[in-house]
Amino acid sequence: MKTVLKITLLVIVALVALKLLPLTLALGCVLALVVAGLAVAGVSLLVALLVAALLAAVVLAPVWLPVLAIMLLISLARRLFRRPAAA
Repeated sequence: MKTVLKITLLVIVALVALKLLPLTLALGCVLALVVAGLAVAGVSLLVALLVAALLAAVVLAPVWLPVLAIMLLISLARRLFRRPAAA
């Protein structure tokens, strides 16, 4: 192509880009707000799940604490009464 045509096309593209700049900026701001909103919702959902898990652990403590104690005693007994390996 001729140089004059290349320069003319570049000027036209630059003018179109300048005309679309406010629209692009507005869409970028809206997208940033949406991403920030989703991040806040995700963090609050994660906190809610952690609170629910903690609540379940507290409510079920009368069940799992004795089971844990029994498992501890069994593992200690197995370790104490283990026979030495044959050489």
